[in-house]
Amino acid sequence: MSDSALLRQCHTVFPGHRARAPAELFAAMAAWCEANGVEHDVYGSGALLQAFEARIAQLLGKEAAVFCISGTMAQVTALRLACEDRARALAALHPTSHIFVHERSNYQLLGHFKALQAGERHRPWTVADLAAIPDRLGAVGLELPLREIGGQLSSWDELEAIKAHCRARGVHLHMDGARLWEAAAGYGRSLHEVAAGFDSVYVSLYKGIGGLGGAMLAGSGDFVARAAEWFRRQGGNVIHRSPYVVAAAMEFEARLAAMPDYLDRTRFLYGELAAHPIIRVNPAAPQVNMLHLHVPVPPERALAIRRELAERHGIWMFNRVAGGVLPGTSYFELYVGDNLLHAQDEHVRTALALFADALGSV
Repeated sequence: MSDSALLRQCHTVFPGHRARAPAELFAAMAAWCEANGVEHDVYGSGALLQAFEARIAQLLGKEAAVFCISGTMAQVTALRLACEDRARALAALHPTSHIFVHERSNYQLLGHFKALQAGERHRPWTVADLAAIPDRLGAVGLELPLREIGGQLSSWDELEAIKAHCRARGVHLHMDGARLWEAAAGYGRSLHEVAAGFDSVYVSLYKGIGGLGGAMLAGSGDFVARAAEWFRRQGGNVIHRSPYVVAAAMEFEARLAAMPDYLDRTRFLYGELAAHPIIRVNPAAPQVNMLHLHVPVPPERALAIRRELAERHGIWMFNRVAGGVLPGTSYFELYVGDNLLHAQDEHVRTALALFADALGSV
């Protein structure tokens, strides 16, 4: 049986939101379109699209926002324009930035800008990390939260200091806000407060929201208009954005409202994990509704345990797994969404106990 078929049979699923089959998702989208009188946009012009862009801009306290087919395109375009505006080609990024880890050197091979790694890989930035850079920067790209280290955030005071540092030096501060919705809940602040002081903000329409794909880039009206033109030049001018916008918009307000609940559920899970020291957790305490769980078995064994628990007990512990730094170890990301939010407490406890027992068996 395939992994996807096995997952569908499980009654206790730890990661994310419930995955809907295409037919179910498209039927829900069709019903929402019917109820809201949705018509297709044409090359970015349409009532639904413009209203949703305006909603994102308003939430973030920016003049404008524009849809982009991918965050990869949105981010490197924003940083390139920022560096060009200041005639400074250098952008500072955290060593675990999505641009370094997942985007196949696009910024370098396509000549967008020059990138400098700043700070330490296993902790969030402090303002001292930026103050230690002697170069004249054109832009700083800050990810909130840092996914690759378990969803960690710079402290609020450090974040405010970073904003002030960039403002005083005329450096464009860009946010990789793929998980900004989660970060705002973690800070206990409004989206507007978190985004204040950033010159541009990218947000995802699918990661926490559960849409089909797509992104938004927000900032000043002039900056967003120029970015939109470059999206077209780079092949991002799809004729209909409406499927992506519908899939995001129909879940958007409910998912935003649920972010504090997801964080509370993550804290519950963290507390339950204390009974199973064989599973190591990063960060030391939840900062958003995401954790990295480190286990003392190689990825192949972790996957075998996942299948065994799914087949015998109807439990799905994780999706992807990666090798750990130490030999014979692995780790996986756990994003807490609707699945764990609605799981019964006793089912969660039972699943953790079965998982821990399997990890400890020879």
